[in-house]
Amino acid sequence: MPKLIAPTASLEAAWRKAHAEWGPGVHEDGFGLRPGDDVETAAGFAAWLRRLASDAGCTYRWIVDDGQVLGGIALRHGDGEAVQRTGHIGYGIRPSARRQGHAAEALRAMLAEARRQGLNQVVLICGRNNSASARTIERAGGTLAGNDDGGRLRRYLINTRP
Repeated sequence: MPKLIAPTASLEAAWRKAHAEWGPGVHEDGFGLRPGDDVETAAGFAAWLRRLASDAGCTYRWIVDDGQVLGGIALRHGDGEAVQRTGHIGYGIRPSARRQGHAAEALRAMLAEARRQGLNQVVLICGRNNSASARTIERAGGTLAGNDDGGRLRRYLINTRP
């Protein structure tokens, strides 16, 4: 059964396998990677983990099962510009682990975390053509609130209170 855990150096090799599966670039939603992050070297990887741990504006978790990093999910706190642009919650599942319910389980757990942190409603954004993510969000209670970026993005709202 997959678990959400804080990013850890003990899973560096497993994270690297997941990262390689996505291919080059900084596009693994939920991992908090930025273009300037050096995750290719051990020192850079350690610095990236320190940045994630010290980021008071986000809660980062890896989706892990049996020593494998299946994906990542991030909860952005507050209602600042980053949240308005990218949503409160962002997630990504490595290609080989998709269509197995991992995103849905991680989203449910992160919605509970959002509730614990006092967020009554969260925003999630996905690409207009990302039907798998749209279904995941809708099954978690998301209601379409509109489109952004010239219709390229879907904006959803989820109430975290039952």
